[in-house]
Amino acid sequence: MNITDLTTLLPIIILAAAPVVLMLVVAFYRSHVLTFVLTAISLLICAASLLYPLSSASGHIGTLLTIDKFAVFYIALLLAACLVTGIFTYGYLQTSKCIKEEFYILLMIATLGCSILVCSNHFVTFFLGIEILSVSLYALIAYPRATLRQVEASVKYLILAGSSSAFLLFGMALIYFHSATMEISQIVTLASSSESFASPIVFAGFGMLIVGIGFKLAVVPFHLWTPDVYEGAPAPVTSFIATASKGAVFALLLRFFAPLEMSNGRFYIVFAVIAIASMFVGNLLALLQNNIKRILAYSSIAHLGYLLVALLVSGPLAVTAGTFYLLAYFVTTLGAFGIITILSRDDTEPDTLQACRGLASSHPLLTAVFTAMLLSLAGIPLTAGFIGKFYLLWAGVSVQLWLLVIILVINSAIGLFYYLRIIVALYSKSAGQSCPSTTSLSCASGLVLAILMLLLLWIGIYPAGVLHVIQNMF
Repeated sequence: MNITDLTTLLPIIILAAAPVVLMLVVAFYRSHVLTFVLTAISLLICAASLLYPLSSASGHIGTLLTIDKFAVFYIALLLAACLVTGIFTYGYLQTSKCIKEEFYILLMIATLGCSILVCSNHFVTFFLGIEILSVSLYALIAYPRATLRQVEASVKYLILAGSSSAFLLFGMALIYFHSATMEISQIVTLASSSESFASPIVFAGFGMLIVGIGFKLAVVPFHLWTPDVYEGAPAPVTSFIATASKGAVFALLLRFFAPLEMSNGRFYIVFAVIAIASMFVGNLLALLQNNIKRILAYSSIAHLGYLLVALLVSGPLAVTAGTFYLLAYFVTTLGAFGIITILSRDDTEPDTLQACRGLASSHPLLTAVFTAMLLSLAGIPLTAGFIGKFYLLWAGVSVQLWLLVIILVINSAIGLFYYLRIIVALYSKSAGQSCPSTTSLSCASGLVLAILMLLLLWIGIYPAGVLHVIQNMF
């Protein structure tokens, strides 16, 4: 490995070194403030180091990793999600009596796993990234073990994630047995074009890979863990799972499947069926929920179904449409869960419709931001979600995916109903248990919410600037 490779790999090296530094600091001196500050500084340094891969001519680190413009964009998005999660977590943990410092170490390790995923070009780095992410999430979901519900959610995720990892590993072994290569780009190209790949062994291998990837994306029929984990995990951890964890896996799919002509390939029917099922199951089951986190859990299943439509479009348009929609989804989801995090006190979260009744009278500004985030998720005009959904529809129409486009429109209308249910509860009169009348909104959390709100409106009103950045990056 030469100096150029080391500089290209610098963001990953910094992300790997940061948790080690944090562990050493915590071992000698425990301070919540210091640990949070060091985490934020590490993320900012890592973000600055992304300039080195941008100036690299190749970006390939052997056959294992590819840190090109695509990877740089998604690593920057993951770092931003981690920083936002960390800022919201700081206020969340301030009111808790638990040990706080280890949370940031686990969060950094999870971000490292996500970053390896978006750069991977080999089964080894793919599996390594998945496992680094999963092992961190096992602990984060149960953190700080304040309730049995958190431990239950962690155990459920542990069992199902372990099973999905077994499927992944066995699928990789079957595909390697047939193809004699572990490079993902070569395997996907051969599978889409070579008749020699039409064998039971390869079909079984790819089927097992889809099971493992489907679990991480929480698409139907691999979604059963999602509502319980979303409800049981702390609100900031839920936001990280909904954004960074799923976004990293989708970026991996987008890198290798978007260049293929999916409409004529073997993968089209599989992904189309999963997309349709995810949209309908996610939206219809969300209608039956009274817990906001469970509503957002089923909503995320539907949104991943929408994103799979972008994957089926294929070509540069798929990358642009999928990335734009994912960016809008990151902004809105982080903002929605950020509000729940800010309102949480003493290890309790106002995550039911009943608990959030009358929020508008006690917290008008927070309610306004929460309402905007929900309207964006519903795809209402002048929000980032509307432009993201419109761009998905335009991409689908451009390649005549009429069935998927019609189903997307129908499900968007269904989704509007349960988002409005939450909004109606926010502006209704309080009855019984409700959100606390006072909350300590820190300057950092307030600034992050303001930035997310501005991004929501800016992307919704003037999307050309963001689209230009995305198209130049790819």
